[in-house]
Formats: sequence, C-alpha cells, structure tokens
Amino acid sequence: MTALAPALWGTTYLTATLFLPEGRPLLAATLRAIPAGLLLLALSRRLPQGSWWWKSWVLGILNIGVFFALLFVAAYRLPGGVAAIVGGIQPLLVALLASRVLHEKLTLTRLLAGTTGVFGVALIVLQSQARLDGLGLAAAAGGTLSMAAGMVLAKKWGQPVSRGGRPVSPLATTAWQLVAGGATLSILLLIFEGLPTAPLTVPNILGYLYLSLIGTAVAYFCWFRGLAQLPAGAAAFLGLLSPVVAIVLGWLVAGQALSPWQLVGILVVLASIAAGITLKGTTHDPGNVRARRQELPATQGR
Repeated sequence: MTALAPALWGTTYLTATLFLPEGRPLLAATLRAIPAGLLLLALSRRLPQGSWWWKSWVLGILNIGVFFALLFVAAYRLPGGVAAIVGGIQPLLVALLASRVLHEKLTLTRLLAGTTGVFGVALIVLQSQARLDGLGLAAAAGGTLSMAAGMVLAKKWGQPVSRGGRPVSPLATTAWQLVAGGATLSILLLIFEGLPTAPLTVPNILGYLYLSLIGTAVAYFCWFRGLAQLPAGAAAFLGLLSPVVAIVLGWLVAGQALSPWQLVGILVVLASIAAGITLKGTTHDPGNVRARRQELPATQGR
C-alpha cells in the first residue's frame, strides 16, 4: 500500500507536461494540495490539538509546501522522468538523517543499496537525449531534500494521540499537512504568480482533479499510513519507484526513447529497492520507547 504512493507520484511529471497550463508551477501546486486537504479533513472530521498545530504546519511546509513548489518548477523545466530521477538520492538522505535523528542503524549494506539506486537512476539519466536545465535540477534536488527532512520529522513525532488515548488516524494527519502546505502555497501564489487571468480548459481541469484526488489525497494517505508503520529508511527506498514509473510512462505515452542502458538502470533501481526494504536498519532507543509507553493508557501499555 505504501508503494502505491510513489508509483502515483511518478505520474505527476507527465500529467503536468500534457494537461496543465505552462509556466504556472505555484498554481499547480496550490490546486493540488488544497482540494485534497479539504477533502480528507471533511472525511476525518478532526482538527489538530496542542503542539500538533505547529507540528502540522512544519510538516506541511516540508512535505507539501516547499516540496510541491519545487516539484512543479522542476516538472516545467525538465523533461518527463528526469526530475523524478533526481529523487534517487532520497534514500541516502533519509538514511543519513534517520541515523542522526531516529537512531536507525546506518549499515554499510543500506548505504550500498542507496548508492546502487543512485547509480541505477544515473544510467537512466545519462542515456537520455533530453536537455538538462540547471534551475530545474536544483529545484528537483531541493524538493528531494525538503521531503527527506519532512519524512524524518514525521517519523520522529509519530502519530498524535487523542484525549481518549487512541492514536489519531493517518487520514487526519495527512489532511492537516495538506491544508497547511496548501495555505502556504496560496500565499506564494498570490505574491509571485497571481491568480490566472485566462480560463482553464477542460484538460487543465481534468489534470488538476487527477493530481489532487489521486496523486495527492490517495497517494499521501497511503504514504503517511505506511510511514507510521515502517522504518523511515525502508520507506525512502520505495520512493525510487517514482522515477521508474515516470520514465516508463514517458516511453509509453509521450514517445520518449528508452535505450537498453536505461532498461538496465530500471532493473538496478528495482534491485536497490528490494535490498533496501528488506534490511533491518532500525535500532530502538530505550528512552524513546519508555516515553511512548508513558503516553499510552494502561491497557495499551500492557
């Protein structure tokens, strides 16, 4: 279920280039986040409590606000699949951050698996005949770093607990992040792009609906639900499915060339994912375990 999220994210680049108006990355990011967040908020019918007001805002900026803005800048300035391929460095970033913040064990095998994943996506990129844009690559790298930090913080803070002692549904926490990130994006939209002056076409509307409902609401619910149950390092490797899906869609739908070396790169990436998600890279911090147990009711603690 967690793997479904990056697979859906891999369709973002093709959708943006085929259906969305050109030169409006902040509009695309805002219309992707806010409708999805409001929909999930209506379904969950729960607002943040206590510290989760500011935690949701921080996570919303990292996982949604900054990430979406840079994602669409990259999507508009890079050919389909190339921006997603830059995300291949994410498992290494998450592994490094998780080892410092979450005390997940940084093993040599995990580092090798992450490096292999980067090598695999490099095979795909280096065999591409598409022109690479410096600003687009910088935006893709910045978005990857932003989401890596958001993943580690989301894992560190865990799921909030209601006043009755029950964990809050990932549906609600996903909604909080999407609304917070969408609100931030709407401010940036008004400052830097402004509201659209030309009416949206039917393909534009369909593209926005797909990205908001499927590529965001469904995908992020699956992602944060899985992140709550998986080590951050293992979940990050699943993110490598995004560039694989993006490059395959570029070949199937957009008619982009797919060389034998790119096929080898895809196989290398899939092998890296298989190695990364089967490793036990988490070590438990007794202090954190005791702290979590103290937050649980007595029946759950037993």
